[in-house]
This record gives sequence, structure tokens and C-alpha cells, in this order.
Amino acid sequence: MKLPNAKHANRFWAIEVGVGKGLYTPEILALAMELANTPWDDALPHKGTARSRSCGSTIDVALATDPAGAVTALGLRPHACAVGQASAALFARSALGRNKAEIAQSRSALAKWLVGDTLRPVWPGLENLEAARAYPARHGAIMLAWDAALDALSGVRAT
Repeated sequence: MKLPNAKHANRFWAIEVGVGKGLYTPEILALAMELANTPWDDALPHKGTARSRSCGSTIDVALATDPAGAVTALGLRPHACAVGQASAALFARSALGRNKAEIAQSRSALAKWLVGDTLRPVWPGLENLEAARAYPARHGAIMLAWDAALDALSGVRAT
């Protein structure tokens, strides 16, 4: 294969690698980069983890809650593909203030949406994952942040 000259390199790689179409859209890649804004924090008291059986991706979640059980702080440690990381970034954007029941409800709605059973759930930014619905092998990675958060919240009791 002939390498492109520098003037056309970005266009060449976007076409050849598929960036900008299909699964790894510019929006997915940009969202994946957002996880740098939600670093892991060992000081947070509640920790959970989730692993996708289909692709092996994992995400660890550390969080804190207020006395009512609402998430007040969040840290993530991803070992996932760009789609899993993008989904985790969307989770992180809107998880603060939500409790276990709200996260469980949104997780259930997300799972149904991914397989085409319902309209897109009410969670900001999910339209960015629309292309990933066509890739069932990535659905587990998309669910990771919700699953890890529910694992972390499993022992939290609201007062």
C-alpha cells in the first residue's frame, strides 16, 4: 500500500480506518477521551466492577453517596474499548444526584433500547451511541458503567 503524502494523510486515514463512519465515530472517540475528567479515587467509599462477557472489557467505579443514597462523587477506571469508554463518559456526565433505583431503571431502559425494544432512554448524550446498537458484541461494553455503579451501590442503604 502506498502511504499518503502529509497533505492528504488525515483524509486517507479517516477513510481507510473508518473513523467518522460506522462504530468508531468522532463523537465516540471524543467521549472516550472525556474519561480523563473522571479519574479513579481510592478515597471514595463504595466500589464496584463490571465485565463484559462478550468482549472482556471491564470498568471499575468508585463513588460516594449522600444520606439519601444519591451519588455525590464518582471515579472511573476503564479497561474497555472506545465504545465502552464513551458510554462510561455519558454515564459520568449525568450520574451525580441519581440514586440506585434511578440508575437501575435507566440501565434497564438502556438494555431494551440497545436491542430495539424501546425508544432511546432519557439519559443525556445517548444519541451518540446510536451507531453501536447495530453491534450486539458491544452492548455489554455499553452497559459496563451502569452495571459497575449498581455493584458499588449494592451495599448502600439510604436513610
